[in-house]
Amino acid sequence: MSTVKLTIKKHDGTERLFAAFEYNKELNEAVRQIPGARWSKSNKAWHFAVNRDVVKLLREKLKGLTLLDTAELKLQLQERKEVRLDKRFVSSGSGQETVAVGSMLKPMPINNMQTVALKAYVELLRLKNYSHNTIKTYSNWFIIFLNYFPERKPSTITKYEIMDFLVHYRNSAKWSSTVQNQMINAIKFFYEQLLNQPQQVYDLPRAKKEFKLPAVFSEQELKRIIQSTENLKHRTILCLAYSAGLRVSEVVNLKFADIDKDRMVLTLRGAKGKKDRQVMLSPVILELMRAYYLAEKVKPKVWLFEGQYGGQYTTRSVEEVLKQSKQKAGVTKKGSIHALRHSFATHLMEGGTDIMTIKNLLGHNSLKTTSIYTHVSKKHIAKVQSPLDKLGL
Repeated sequence: MSTVKLTIKKHDGTERLFAAFEYNKELNEAVRQIPGARWSKSNKAWHFAVNRDVVKLLREKLKGLTLLDTAELKLQLQERKEVRLDKRFVSSGSGQETVAVGSMLKPMPINNMQTVALKAYVELLRLKNYSHNTIKTYSNWFIIFLNYFPERKPSTITKYEIMDFLVHYRNSAKWSSTVQNQMINAIKFFYEQLLNQPQQVYDLPRAKKEFKLPAVFSEQELKRIIQSTENLKHRTILCLAYSAGLRVSEVVNLKFADIDKDRMVLTLRGAKGKKDRQVMLSPVILELMRAYYLAEKVKPKVWLFEGQYGGQYTTRSVEEVLKQSKQKAGVTKKGSIHALRHSFATHLMEGGTDIMTIKNLLGHNSLKTTSIYTHVSKKHIAKVQSPLDKLGL
């Protein structure tokens, strides 16, 4: 059965929803009957207004005739959403704006005093050269904190009221050691760094951090995931993340100037902890990068990976790429894009690479962090014989 692929493209200066498919008389007639359908000679495809109802109508009319491929469309829409959220990260108006917190949207402060406090808070984080992710995380938690006291001037909130807030949120189902530590640190930053108040110890026992083994894909699973990724740009992203054990932020922050083809290394600038480091540049990934660049109609200018509408590719879009590829490959094992980094380290360890080299490649501060991969490496586990094998059943 043929497939109709939906994507958003610019046509005559306007964004349009394109339906691309191999010519089929019955299918062509069905698509042509969709209200608002127009034919593009240059693209050799039907196109429509970018509208959710059009997609719904296409799905209904083409049922039984073809499969509707919306994977690329979902990524494009997600990217648009990310751009919009980033623009309203800090409100400059008096209306109620929103900011992303996880997968939810939290209301920005309405109180003018709180708005001033939030702007000063974000500005100080920037002046102190905190990373973009830390600024976003701290700001999100600080907004939640301010919304708990909607009519209050932030500087008048007492320690006991802060404790009440923390206890209230500790009862949340999504509470964890990471959430607790981030929230307390975000609040402490405001009072101790911005208002220069004395350091406070909040008598809320810090949640013990859970010990969880990292998610690791087998080499065969990775091969299936990569082979199922037809889009060359998306395949390059996944291969790059795995080839050098990169964090998702390091993938999207990579610039052309960071690629050293002579020495075959990648320079990761301002990575986690504001540290630069170098990792190997695989000959395979270098060829894939070349093929991807040549195939792009609109060449990326600064970042190695740029969005359809220009600018830096978003981490959320990268996550969606892996999600779609896992589904196509039939890989049901849990694991986000960070699992590619875990897989890189584990496979190196299983291949005999020493732990100090792996530590340096990953950019870990402590060998203790790297040693977690010994818990999932089959090289160590496979050497132990189960007592069941000796029973001769």
